[in-house]
Amino acid sequence: MKYICETCGIQTSESDHTPQHCAICEDERQYVGWKGQHWTTHEALAKSYKQRIEDEDGLLGFGLTPAFAIDQRALLLPTDAGNILWESLSLVTNEAIDAIKSRGGLDRIIISHPHFYASVGEWSDAFGGVPVLLHEADRQWVQCPHPAIKFWSGDELSISESVTLIRCGGHFAGSTALHWADGPRSGGALFSGDALQVGLDRRHVSFMYSYPNLVPMQTSDVLNMRDRLAKYKFEDVYGYTWGRNIIGGGRGAVDASYARYLAAVTG
Repeated sequence: MKYICETCGIQTSESDHTPQHCAICEDERQYVGWKGQHWTTHEALAKSYKQRIEDEDGLLGFGLTPAFAIDQRALLLPTDAGNILWESLSLVTNEAIDAIKSRGGLDRIIISHPHFYASVGEWSDAFGGVPVLLHEADRQWVQCPHPAIKFWSGDELSISESVTLIRCGGHFAGSTALHWADGPRSGGALFSGDALQVGLDRRHVSFMYSYPNLVPMQTSDVLNMRDRLAKYKFEDVYGYTWGRNIIGGGRGAVDASYARYLAAVTG
């Protein structure tokens, strides 16, 4: 049985017994549920949750309803590098598979950081074992190894003429953002994961080492992130969950947010 943590949504390797610990939740960036460590399975999730499939500012989005664990949503990106599933979920359903196949299928899965690894092996298997790209700096956090997982290294990886992965670091050593120069609208977009967290005002981003435990990101990490992203142009920023997007003026919003954050933590 492959168990899934009810607090973070990460699937573990095959086991005959319910795990005693979740390494992701016991790390200081996450937390163990207030009622203790609890587990579920993919089959049990399918009985209590449904796939939420709807438009997310011009892209096809996937999530669970009711909300489960961290409540991230995945996005289907129809790029010149093929169809990319950005992020992963704990549950795969026939409805989600059919929706993606109706748009040409899936060529690869890319995930920003360990909190969103979820049931990525299940997603890969559903599309014939498509490759899953993770940054090698976060290799230790993979809880369910899978042959489709491919680790990349360095600070940048060009997937195509318009798609580039950027190692932002900060939240996790391998925290990754995806830059899509050609889409989904004119001016391009940055898919920021949790490296740059889109605020509820949807006019700024911010930077945390731990979001649930309110530990700020080190200023050196924010400065490094600013340098790595400096050359990229984008109008939109897509955050980690439904509606947490900056549509229009994204480059300026991110630049202003660097300045605001650095002033706040050093003033």
